[in-house]
Amino acid sequence: MGSRSRRQLQRWCPQPLTPLMEGPDFGMEDHDCNKKETSWEVIREWFKIHRTVPVDNSFSSSMPSSLYGPNSSSPAKMQDLRLLLGVLGCPLGPIPISDKPISHLHIKDIPLETSTAYYIIQQYLAAAGCSKQQSLAKNMYTSGTVKLVRCETEISTGKSVRTMGSRSAENGCFVLWRMSPGMWSLELSVGGHKVVAGSDGKIVWRHTPWLGTHAAKGPQRPLRRIIQGLDPKSTASLFAKAQCLGEKRIGEDDCFVLKVAADRAAVMERNEGPAEVIRHVLYGYFSQKSGLLIYMEDSHLTRVHSEENDTVYWETTIGSSIGDYRDVDGVMIAHQGRTVATVFRFGETSMQHTRTKMEEMWTIHDVVFNVPGLSGDSFIPPADILDTAQAVSP
Repeated sequence: MGSRSRRQLQRWCPQPLTPLMEGPDFGMEDHDCNKKETSWEVIREWFKIHRTVPVDNSFSSSMPSSLYGPNSSSPAKMQDLRLLLGVLGCPLGPIPISDKPISHLHIKDIPLETSTAYYIIQQYLAAAGCSKQQSLAKNMYTSGTVKLVRCETEISTGKSVRTMGSRSAENGCFVLWRMSPGMWSLELSVGGHKVVAGSDGKIVWRHTPWLGTHAAKGPQRPLRRIIQGLDPKSTASLFAKAQCLGEKRIGEDDCFVLKVAADRAAVMERNEGPAEVIRHVLYGYFSQKSGLLIYMEDSHLTRVHSEENDTVYWETTIGSSIGDYRDVDGVMIAHQGRTVATVFRFGETSMQHTRTKMEEMWTIHDVVFNVPGLSGDSFIPPADILDTAQAVSP
């Protein structure tokens, strides 16, 4: 997994730089290691192949052996793993995290929904032990394991529905480094593939073996893994201007439901080519009994235009159950969770739709605050990211 006090330096070969596309990510390379198509074009081709796979009249729930054979390295299973890592590997939150402390609000000047959310967040900080910490940790190291369950795809033609895919799982591990205010680095290895992502506080980037290095467009936003129970301060900052929608029961817990959403100007900055981001919303469910965050769900809707004037919508929903909170140096850190992601593809007029489901189970094994020797130099992006950022800056 790596040493607590020393991070291995990563060296990247130059890769074609394209913007990071959130959601499904099926980038493929030809034999000359050049990108054949954009991510969204390959997605459409992938779903077209799955829709046209011949099935019998009983609509079998398994894929034909030509695509899902006993060989774990079959093309379809490899595509599934890439989708898993593209959606669940390193998703980002909807809005930036403010590096300023949460200020006291004047209740009379804000709506009731906002003041209620502020009170809930204060209770969350107290329950997590953050209000007791006079001096914040300068950095954090986290290591853990993941289990990714391959996709199940439901295809509806409007008259019939069929389910295909494999539920075989892949085990992996990850290492996460975090440094205030917005620096982080993630290394995730699953099924022989390694995804690396990071942020130096200004640029968010990701590297995958099949798409190379990518930079995220729009405002600098946090890694979702950080705000799902690993860093209560960051979670509280994300929900600092949330609205309280009411109450809802999650399992055995009655919860307060808080909502944050990216504004229209912010999501427009994330548009790229034929892909237009419509909205990105995050809901947090805080237990009324413990005060802690026990469930989080975000929804990301993108509209993609094709050359044939066919408009297709992609809605990615990621829901995470968060638990097994343990005291680490006075702070309550979630050590276990389960995430279920659904990618829903539908058109404006067509009755056809496709729904793909995938899962992740994660466990935290080690959390260390104030790692000696960790500095801002540990979060410098790859050279091609920096060169491109400097070239486009005014």
